[in-house]
Amino acid sequence: MPTIKGFSKLSKEAKIEWIVSNYFNGDENANDFLKNYWHDDIAVQKLHDEFIENTISNFYLPFGISPNFNIDGKNYCIPMAIEESSVVAAASKGANFWLDRGGFKTTIIATEKIGHVHFIWNGKDADRLNQFFNAIKPKFYSETFAITKNMQLRGGGIIDIELIDKTIDEPGYFQLKATFETCDSMGANFINSVLEEFSKILKDEVETTDLLTEAEKELQVVMCILSNYTPNCLVRAEVSAPIESLNEGKISGQEFAEKFCRAVRIAEIEPYRATTHNKGVMNGIDSVVIATGNDFRAVEACAHSYASRSGKYQSLTHAEIKDGMFKFWIEVPLALGTVGGLTGLHPMVKFALKMLGNPDAKTLMRIAAVVGLSQNFSALRSLVTSGIQKGHMKMHLLNILNQLEATEAEKVEIVHYFKDKIVSHSAAVEIFCKIRGIEMPKIVSKS
Repeated sequence: MPTIKGFSKLSKEAKIEWIVSNYFNGDENANDFLKNYWHDDIAVQKLHDEFIENTISNFYLPFGISPNFNIDGKNYCIPMAIEESSVVAAASKGANFWLDRGGFKTTIIATEKIGHVHFIWNGKDADRLNQFFNAIKPKFYSETFAITKNMQLRGGGIIDIELIDKTIDEPGYFQLKATFETCDSMGANFINSVLEEFSKILKDEVETTDLLTEAEKELQVVMCILSNYTPNCLVRAEVSAPIESLNEGKISGQEFAEKFCRAVRIAEIEPYRATTHNKGVMNGIDSVVIATGNDFRAVEACAHSYASRSGKYQSLTHAEIKDGMFKFWIEVPLALGTVGGLTGLHPMVKFALKMLGNPDAKTLMRIAAVVGLSQNFSALRSLVTSGIQKGHMKMHLLNILNQLEATEAEKVEIVHYFKDKIVSHSAAVEIFCKIRGIEMPKIVSKS
């Protein structure tokens, strides 16, 4: 395939022309296809073009709504951006289940963010480096005031700075570990700016100090970067109800609670199950994170690191039966923001935040954690009762029919057909072919 230099300098039209010419044999349909996904409003499209680099079109995700979430006594209608069927339905089902059972309760445990200046110092006496650090520590605060003053006015800023000796893991490796409060901002740019200033202060002070010998003044900064692992930016969400209120059809509340708790314990014990279990949790959390313009990759990375903090990958959610009560909860680190980044730029993000009542960062943490808990509750509820595929494949049926290019009338008839039947890809193809009066293909692709 061809390569190109200076692609980023081309206009959007020229980029598309090059892509279509070299990868689609000059097919004008490819050109039209990309432009069909442009926004009609030129200003909105220009805004989207400038979010990232080398933009040629837009990639849409469904923007769904999950109503009836009662969180700390307040009702929310929650936006969710995700492409997977069943997720919004499951979150909504969980919300409805707990709506009449007291709703969701949340607690913000902590809101600290972390960043590091990673550096190499090959001196022999770490105590001398520690003395030097303690002597210059006030300067890290005072000489970054120009960067931190606005954050301080909002109640945030630098919380603490520590010198960390990591030489047991890597020769000469030390860290300046800084903790921050970034208020309603996720804070990545703020933290990185402060850390880079720390590195300049560190290097300048090393050159002029009398506390280190000339040989000990050889210090190399490797990098300055925030950490997306934020175990002290933590929120707890929970639900609880008397066991007798949990009756599930023919299953008593006691039996349901016991099966449910056993399923959670398996996810606490078995990493293979925990991975899928937590994927379901993140289905809910990520969809809220994306809809509100936050960084779902950072949230995912942090959540999975947190799930491994014991040395073994485990469930993010937990359940217990005690004194006739069933309790289900999650503690999850969520570094989210409601100002900065895309939150004030992306029109759909602004719409989502307005629908949530323009929450502060702590409230958004609560909301995202609750949706993750609700999603996980519904998944486990299905797993220990009717099974997961029955509901999921019902939701997936329309995807199958769209792949088959079924007409609206055919969709109505086939959905009705499966009202009391188990959906599978092959069964959907079979009834589609029967309605169309065409031969069933010999090989049916699996979905």
